[in-house]
Amino acid sequence: MSTDAIVILKDDHKRIKKLFREFEAAGEDATARKGEIVERIIAELTVHTYIENEGMYPQVRKLVPDLEDDVLESYEEHHVADILCFELASMDAGDERFDAKTTVLIENVEHHMEEEEQEWFPKVREGLGRKVLQEIGAEMIEKRKSAPRRPSQPGALKKAIDAMID
Repeated sequence: MSTDAIVILKDDHKRIKKLFREFEAAGEDATARKGEIVERIIAELTVHTYIENEGMYPQVRKLVPDLEDDVLESYEEHHVADILCFELASMDAGDERFDAKTTVLIENVEHHMEEEEQEWFPKVREGLGRKVLQEIGAEMIEKRKSAPRRPSQPGALKKAIDAMID
């Protein structure tokens, strides 16, 4: 297993995208199946955003100051995903807005992942280099072990992110 932070995050992206495709392929009459898939999406996204917010973003912000605006935008995109995950976690798969809310989550997260992979990761790789990315990746692997699997209250998460930024 690679300890390169970008490789780790791209692997997460692949798993999450696979779950998105499963949800979309489940069909209209698969309420229970969709609920199970969304539970897995929420767990994957919660861990992913945690290790990125706690491991990757602070280091990039500190070591590559030119990317600060990108990091701040990413924190906000994670905040939006966390709010949607929190709301979905409290919903029943049969709720009228469950599919619509999941679709909005998928669209937002896919946009975020595409932006990271196409624009942000190449800049980060250039700015940090292989050795630093491996160190950050090793830290992220450790953080994954204790990462939450369920979303917390969005206001509490936003306060934690704001405290890291200030």
